[in-house]
Amino acid sequence: MIELVNVSTGYNKTPVLNNINLSFEKGTVTSIIGKNGCGKTTLLKTAARILKPLAGTVSLDGRDISRFPGKELAKMLSFLPQTRSVPNITAYNLVMHGRYPYLGFSRTPREEDREIVRQAIESLNLEAYINRNVRQLSGGQSQKVYLAMLLAQNTDVVFLDEPTIYLDINHKLEILEIIKKLKEMGKTIVMVLHDLANALSYSDRICLLDQGEVVIHDSPEKVFESREIDRIFQVSSKQIRVEIEAGSGEQKQYLFCLKQ
Repeated sequence: MIELVNVSTGYNKTPVLNNINLSFEKGTVTSIIGKNGCGKTTLLKTAARILKPLAGTVSLDGRDISRFPGKELAKMLSFLPQTRSVPNITAYNLVMHGRYPYLGFSRTPREEDREIVRQAIESLNLEAYINRNVRQLSGGQSQKVYLAMLLAQNTDVVFLDEPTIYLDINHKLEILEIIKKLKEMGKTIVMVLHDLANALSYSDRICLLDQGEVVIHDSPEKVFESREIDRIFQVSSKQIRVEIEAGSGEQKQYLFCLKQ
């Protein structure tokens, strides 16, 4: 479990977020939402130890995250930023990069590492792209390769900053289904999402930020019912109930439509 206690964090000694108290439970998907500039990425980076808090503590499974050696922490949590330079390497080598925390001084992959990479590639159906240069892949394809890299890194906690940004609707939904699959593997997912409807539909918990504070951190239903989303984003929202067929019978799915 990741826990933030009385955390203030920001840049150049200027806080963006103040007195944050949050916990991200094991095996759940939490989406951080809020207006542009409210501190979503700042919160994510602080929880992942990329950004040092100005005050307060961040702990992982009860241990102050600042006390973990870098290599040990890299075996426990992974982080995929929103923007990054695209390396001039094959997709296979990028996925193998996820194994670096486990390699010895020579950085030579063992058979075990190659098998884990193979399984990550297979689980995301990337066989057709794996020998291609990452720079030659589409946005959706490259995003899947990065997620395979995180899968190969095999951390219990995964931080994702806008994993569906700039993707078309098909690739966006594909990435969200992969995130659901990671949760089914028992991983804890904390992500920033711009799309409010997808955040509410694919998450176990929603953390809504505004003006440097947590407005509400609860289930999607409770957050929706609070109408805080409507207030902060100045939208009118409604909930649609959809019945879908399933092998074990009828299921209910909730969709959230937002409009000005």
